[in-house]
Amino acid sequence: MRFSVLASGSTGNAIYIENDEHAFLVDAGLSGKKLESLFASIGRDMGKLDGILVTHEHSDHIKGLGIAARRHKVPIYANAKTWTAMDGLVGEIPADQRFHFDMETVKSFGGLDIESFGVSHDAADPMFYVFHENGRKLALITDTGYVSDRMKGIIGASDAYVFESNHDIGMLQMGRYPWSVKRRILSDVGHVSNEDAAVAMSEVLAEKPTRIYLSHLSKDNNMKDLARMSVEQTLQTKGIIVGDYVDLFDTSPTEATPLVVV
Repeated sequence: MRFSVLASGSTGNAIYIENDEHAFLVDAGLSGKKLESLFASIGRDMGKLDGILVTHEHSDHIKGLGIAARRHKVPIYANAKTWTAMDGLVGEIPADQRFHFDMETVKSFGGLDIESFGVSHDAADPMFYVFHENGRKLALITDTGYVSDRMKGIIGASDAYVFESNHDIGMLQMGRYPWSVKRRILSDVGHVSNEDAAVAMSEVLAEKPTRIYLSHLSKDNNMKDLARMSVEQTLQTKGIIVGDYVDLFDTSPTEATPLVVV
């Protein structure tokens, strides 16, 4: 199993996952042209996708979904409430490309199992995914106001994580956003801070080589170096030293991470 975070942030989100038989995209939150450029940068072709898995209906996750579906004839998977919420936002998607992926279920594609689970975000029915193959595990979790014990149980002991580290609380509180937006981000249906993300990480990591990709960083209320430092320091207080068995990586809103093996 291999993956690349093609883009991550408020301007657009897309994560590519493949094995030797199948290829999937989680979210298509950028223009069709930009998505194709990102695919080319990792040497892959959108026309060979077996499906696009939708997490929720916010524009930074579905901006290019309709275009990708129609141009490349890609099957689209989402739960019922998300399909309803996307009506009028993604244009016409042919009936034979519309598939339901219910929350808290597993779909199998050959030897690749994809598990869906709910998160806490201000969307109709938001959910993310864990990918399983041959005992290896990749967990994707962003766009959640907190990480519950139930979520931790599902994503625990993964070999790689794409983990939200959205904002520094101090930067957010002192920043230019109106209070209503700040309150939404800080709420249980908003986004996870650097510190809260690290605490959750410390509770799900197993003592084995693990790659963590800090994702969905706010361009206004966070910085890559600050996110990394905050996460490292918090993990260290929990007895986890980055570099021992945990490696941290950055993600970008505009550039794909290298394609790596889980």
